[in-house]
Amino acid sequence: MQTINIHEAKTHLSRLVEQAANGEPFIIARAGKPLVKVMALHAPEGGQVKRLGFMAGQIMVPDDFDRMGEDEIERFFGGEA
Repeated sequence: MQTINIHEAKTHLSRLVEQAANGEPFIIARAGKPLVKVMALHAPEGGQVKRLGFMAGQIMVPDDFDRMGEDEIERFFGGEA
């Protein structure tokens, strides 16, 4: 990974940012001491975020899920009023 001093980074910022955006991260240093790492931000666009079904195939819901524990629930809350 390329290390660039802060003065050179200021001078060539546009070119360096373009390189980072294209997958070539770099480090900005002051007096030879690394300060920051500049790399591409790959945040998903608003339309790209998928939540529904993100665990499809990883979990199984039993067929009797809606009836699970109904005897206990009936004992606690049902019965004679």
